[in-house]
Amino acid sequence: MESIRTRAESPRWIWIAAIWSGVGLFDATQNVVVMRAEGMHHAWTSLFLTLLLSWLPWALATPLVLRLGRQYPPVQWRSFSAWGTHLAACVGIGLVSAAWIAALEQLLNPWAKPPGSESFAYLWLLKFYNGLLSYLILYGAIILISYMLESQKRLARQQTETARLNEQLSKAQLNSLRRQIEPHFLFNSLNAVAGLVRERRNDAAVSMITDLSEFLRRVVKDSDRQEVPLAEELEFAQRYLDIQKVRFAERLQFSVDVPRDLFAAHVPSLILQPMVENAVKHGVSKRVQGGVIRITAVRSHGMLTLSVWNDGPSLGADWEQGHSGIGIVNVRTRLQGLYGDGFQFSIQNQKSGGVEVLLSLPFKE
Repeated sequence: MESIRTRAESPRWIWIAAIWSGVGLFDATQNVVVMRAEGMHHAWTSLFLTLLLSWLPWALATPLVLRLGRQYPPVQWRSFSAWGTHLAACVGIGLVSAAWIAALEQLLNPWAKPPGSESFAYLWLLKFYNGLLSYLILYGAIILISYMLESQKRLARQQTETARLNEQLSKAQLNSLRRQIEPHFLFNSLNAVAGLVRERRNDAAVSMITDLSEFLRRVVKDSDRQEVPLAEELEFAQRYLDIQKVRFAERLQFSVDVPRDLFAAHVPSLILQPMVENAVKHGVSKRVQGGVIRITAVRSHGMLTLSVWNDGPSLGADWEQGHSGIGIVNVRTRLQGLYGDGFQFSIQNQKSGGVEVLLSLPFKE
């Protein structure tokens, strides 16, 4: 723990040293250059060193001021104890700084004054009195910078925490929606099994139950994944259609036309199943002769577009109110949670006949 704290403190000391060194170099250089330009006569090397080193107490005291700024931030300065603490710290640093400058001037004599003309105590009090206003300004500036840095860190922590909570909430919402889809699919499949039993098609019912069991085993196995490769999703959709084919026999025909180079693309798990289910329910089952379902996929401009088409009857003008079931509603909601506004989803009649469900989402492998 101590080593971690040491590593965390090191960059702060580097910044403090760099900033105060810059301030000292600027102050020393400016004063020496201006005084020499005005024709003054001083011990220039000693003066430069004195002005440069005079900022050392403030550099050493900066971590203390930063710590006091965190303990007593400006928003809490209505407290007399906070004011007293900061005022005492400012005066203490000012006294140390004045004593340090007085000692440097006694030692280096940068102003080239006669030796012994001023005592250390006199210089100390004089430097403190003359620099009192600048000490208050410097202390206040450090406190203000400390408050701004802490506010920035606090905001960054809040943003990180908010992002983490939003991610958890999004995952929880998506999992909840997925849990709604799975029972919905199971309910419809069991209804189909019941229909086969009533029709005394027992062998077909047993075959459908077997396929359904295998399908649900795969669903449970991948229940923690929000996205799966397109190849797996196509396998899910095809297994669902195999289950439905037991029910509809030759009345249901389907085809899958997807290039192999798209098999690795990531898509939301169980996203095709409600689209295919919608095609079966509102397309194939509405026609005595059955119908055809075609699944295709293309990649264009960084987007993957999935299409589920059926040759069933066209949708009416009010189809959204009458035919938009839980599956399609949850598809839209899941896509919104996963991609925000970065997807397109539509159900529309085709001029050549039939109904097509189109889903476009960002392509990624």
